Amino acid sequence: MPQYILYSTWGCHLCEQAEALLTSSGVEFRVVDIIDDEQLLQQFRVHIPVLAAADKLLYWPFDADSITSWLKNIQAETPSE
Repeated sequence: MPQYILYSTWGCHLCEQAEALLTSSGVEFRVVDIIDDEQLLQQFRVHIPVLAAADKLLYWPFDADSITSWLKNIQAETPSE
């Protein structure tokens, strides 16, 4: 099962909405603040919040349906152990 990361930063109201949406959708994720990493800051500065699983990215805006669809696509691409 892939690890999900929500790229975010403090004080971002869209990031707070995305976090609440993911939590209510039952997605287990960890939050990574882009401000702590210069490379992430350059990559995601104007795009946060961004949900990531390995090299697959889901950019805001997203809703419960788009999260479900994105997760299904990732699970279909992930080889079984």
